[in-house]
Amino acid sequence: MSVFGKSRPARSRGKVWTGVALTATSALLLSACASGEPESTEEAQGPREDLALTIGTALPQTGNLAFLGPPEEAGVAFAAQQVNDYAETSGLSLEVVFGDSGDTDNKAYETEIPRLLGENVSAIIGAASSGTSLQFIDQVVGAGVIQFSPANTSDAFTTYDDNGLYFRTAPSDVLQGEVLGNLIAEDGNQTLGLIVLNDSYGTGLAKYVTEAFEAAGGEVVAAPTYNTGDTTFDSQISEVLAADPDAIALITFEEVKTILPSLFGQFPADKLYFVDGNLSNFGDQFPAGSLTGAKGTLPGLSIDSISDFTGELDAFLAETGGEPLSEYSYAAESFDATVLLSLAALAANSTDSAAIAEKLIEVSGGSGDGTKCTSFAECADIILAGDVADYDGVSGPITFDEVGDPTEASIGIYQFGEDNTYAAYEG
Repeated sequence: MSVFGKSRPARSRGKVWTGVALTATSALLLSACASGEPESTEEAQGPREDLALTIGTALPQTGNLAFLGPPEEAGVAFAAQQVNDYAETSGLSLEVVFGDSGDTDNKAYETEIPRLLGENVSAIIGAASSGTSLQFIDQVVGAGVIQFSPANTSDAFTTYDDNGLYFRTAPSDVLQGEVLGNLIAEDGNQTLGLIVLNDSYGTGLAKYVTEAFEAAGGEVVAAPTYNTGDTTFDSQISEVLAADPDAIALITFEEVKTILPSLFGQFPADKLYFVDGNLSNFGDQFPAGSLTGAKGTLPGLSIDSISDFTGELDAFLAETGGEPLSEYSYAAESFDATVLLSLAALAANSTDSAAIAEKLIEVSGGSGDGTKCTSFAECADIILAGDVADYDGVSGPITFDEVGDPTEASIGIYQFGEDNTYAAYEG
């Protein structure tokens, strides 16, 4: 099942969000320097002359979201190949410098971000974790470089003072929290316990889950937190179980692998709820049937609905010697981020970060006067003809508002089977 949310562009940096998440529908109402000199592009037509764009990635090769790194990096690499396959026609080539964001415990970003900035990148794609992105956003945008995350969902970024240089293809957790809170209530649960990562992602998502669940008549009876880097969770588990909730929502990252064994046998699996930070195909990491019936939410179109893309991504990795993927979370959002940056550079006829940022809203459809297109090549042809392209991506229409948030988004609902892997929820 996929829950689709739409929103209207705001008129200021602040946003007001309202909405009611139902089983299948949710609505959101919400009240842009690297190398090169910016050039006037109003009259620019035809192929660009040797427009060489360089972007970096700060995605989790290590840390508590490392399971998201492979699909995200694969999405970037696949998009880069498509951009470069069309370079002879468009005149735009793309180089990607891959880097590790790590997390707020190992702090890989402290050395990786300066390294990436030293490569004169026009943009950095990452991090996946909102809390990690907040550790280096000032450094990136302060250098006049775009930061573009495929997976940041904290609402903190909506009003962040980012000099117009921060964008994301994932929706704010206002929507995911609304969908998950209502799902838990619709499943007949009257009380809820949460175990929450104490960072901007975890506490923000917990807030919106709580608000939705309580608005539906439920009560949150326990919500202990833990910090990145913690390795034992006995006190949090004991606190939640002592409250005897009908359901437990795990708002965590990979720490869930340590938490779950202590819940098995003490709490029914079909009353456990996961989120995007920990929804994973666990397979034989746990005994068969350990998670049967558990549910979770993940921003983006249903994995089933983008099977053509994931199949092409698998073929790309096989052809290029990449490791096969076991997860596809945020691969589409990473692919779209790369395509959008490339199209914006093409539209700006520049690799200057500020010039690209000025065009990102336009090429996403945010200006409202573009021609729909669904691939880099198709959109590039529109731009090269002197017209405005409106890219609808693999992850959805995207359509940035004036603060770089997508105004249209989907939340997929999934359920675990006997093999401890998840599939689209059919309920």
